[in-house]
Amino acid sequence: MAVLFVEISCEEIPARMQQAAITALESGLVSGLTEFGFTPESTRSAISPRHMAIEIGGLADRLEDRVEEKRGPRSSAPEQAIDGFCQSAGLSRDALEVRTTDKGEFYFAVSTVSGAVLEACVAGLIQNVIEKFPWPKSQRWADTSISWVRPLKSVAASIDGMPVAGELALSDSQSLPYVTAVEGHPFYADTPVKITDFDSYLADMNAQSVIVCHQTRKDEIQRQLDECAAEQGLSLVSDAGLLDEICGLVEWPQAICGRIDDKFMSLPSEVLITSMKVHQKFFALRDADGDGAAPFFVTVANRRKEDNTADLIRTGNERVLRARLSDAAFFWEQDKSEPLDSYLENLVNVTFYEGLGSVRRKADRIAKLAKALAPACKADADIASRAALLAKADLVTGMVGEFPELQGIMGGYYAAYHAEDSAISDAISTHYRPQGPADDIPQTPAGLAVALADKIDTLVGFFGIGAKPTGSRDPYALRRAALGILRMIDEADLDIDLQVICAEAANLYGFDRLDGDLAPFMQDRLKISLRDKQISHDVADAVLAGNRDRLADMRWQMRLASALQNYLNTDAGMALLAGYRRISSILASTGTDSIDAVRPEYFEAEAEKNLFAAIEAIAGYQDGDAQLLASQLESLSALQPAIDSFFDDVIVNDDRADIRTNRLSLLSEVQSKFDCIADFGQVEITR
Repeated sequence: MAVLFVEISCEEIPARMQQAAITALESGLVSGLTEFGFTPESTRSAISPRHMAIEIGGLADRLEDRVEEKRGPRSSAPEQAIDGFCQSAGLSRDALEVRTTDKGEFYFAVSTVSGAVLEACVAGLIQNVIEKFPWPKSQRWADTSISWVRPLKSVAASIDGMPVAGELALSDSQSLPYVTAVEGHPFYADTPVKITDFDSYLADMNAQSVIVCHQTRKDEIQRQLDECAAEQGLSLVSDAGLLDEICGLVEWPQAICGRIDDKFMSLPSEVLITSMKVHQKFFALRDADGDGAAPFFVTVANRRKEDNTADLIRTGNERVLRARLSDAAFFWEQDKSEPLDSYLENLVNVTFYEGLGSVRRKADRIAKLAKALAPACKADADIASRAALLAKADLVTGMVGEFPELQGIMGGYYAAYHAEDSAISDAISTHYRPQGPADDIPQTPAGLAVALADKIDTLVGFFGIGAKPTGSRDPYALRRAALGILRMIDEADLDIDLQVICAEAANLYGFDRLDGDLAPFMQDRLKISLRDKQISHDVADAVLAGNRDRLADMRWQMRLASALQNYLNTDAGMALLAGYRRISSILASTGTDSIDAVRPEYFEAEAEKNLFAAIEAIAGYQDGDAQLLASQLESLSALQPAIDSFFDDVIVNDDRADIRTNRLSLLSEVQSKFDCIADFGQVEITR
């Protein structure tokens, strides 16, 4: 079987586009080959800022010829119809075959189609893929008609190591002939790399100072970063996003450690780290124990290690960083000159969202909500309210204007500097948490109250004006806010009635009522949250059934789902579920909408009496009582022997109507004990 290898070189591809680009190139080539009739069996790919390479294996050199048949009109059809069929088939009438079928005698056009030749297909395939390539942004240059993310430099293709002739048409008058060799590193390459096969290509490009494989390059950068940190006796501030970005910027990485002037070390570590990352793409270092920022950084150059430019690069980067940190130090001192609450009035000029007023009004709303939430969060109401009022004040500071990533964090620093209570500064610093599944929830009571108030206010506001997520679009991160609320309630075990607090949030906005779509939206997020906790979909459905329009029960539903999942994973749970299914099936088969109350005087068998006694022993069920939930599940387990004995000893469908009805009523009572906990009918019997 043949192996096709395609290499495309161009100017630097933006780092953020590279992974999607190599996936699209592979998909485009494989799809095109499949349309020709080939069946690719394997693929390998590699991408660097200036090179894209794809290997596709398991291809036939040439496909077998095939016979195509096309049925035409009846042999008795008008001449005009027969001539039209001949014309469409490209055959004369003499070349047609007449065949008898079960529907009569018809003309058939039979032709032999030559199988596609792989080499003959490659040029057209590459042309089509490049012309239709799905770059988020692309450009044309000079008078070419081909759009690409950056100017194309070369296209090469080989089959089993032999070059494929062809050219890429750039316009009606220009073309880019396929090459047989490509250039390596723009500074160091001395010998073009011949295009033969994937493995040789990677090795030869490596010899020319280009690591084409993304993962190999990424691993090498990480190794060098760790090495630089270890040489200084420090630890690296890990940043997966920055590592990916740097990997998309260099082809031959060299990590170089530089020093930060001591005068900047009084800046908050977040300021140092953010300034270096955002402006310079530098990695930060910490003390070996991770307690504080160290006066060092690591940059990654696109240079050979033995190159004598390392000192020059280090000195230049240190000089540029001094200028960046001087700006940050200016903002730090300027922002601290006024207490944090002095910035509140400037929030009047910052619009939260059209139709939802200013950020100043939002601050007032979340202050009231945080005060209402404080008891459930075990927070001091005044501290929670004060923290919420000040939480957004840093949005109009110079530092946050320069580094929006530091909102909240800088507010916490400024609050502490002006002697606000430490609980207030901590709450301000963490009130945006959690910002995703990997982010921790706030760890202080006041922080929880403010974070909840902020997210609830946002959700209620956007739903109140109809700015709701649609399909995959969620421009205001409302799904993330909802999941954050549920995580805080669950992980901090907060006894919060979301119905009440969301209604209060709607009232603070001046809405007539809470939007009816919010509860189903939150229920959908709750189901996702349960899935993330490894709760099976059927257990989640059983717990959430019938609660689409309710917000009040969410904390209880999370507890119930976990408890029920654990219970059903036991043998006792599965046995009880089987008993429930049998009861449910019998009741459904009766077709009776309502069942009379159980009449003990109609009991004849001891098993009836025992089952009724077991039912009566189960305490009344109340939502939200964790201890009662455990007791309820244990009581259900105690029902199982009585249920088994009932079915062993009792005939439900007795010939006597009153006895039959009473036994159905007894089973209905049993089912009701299940139904008051969850809809067990949703649970899959095979688990």
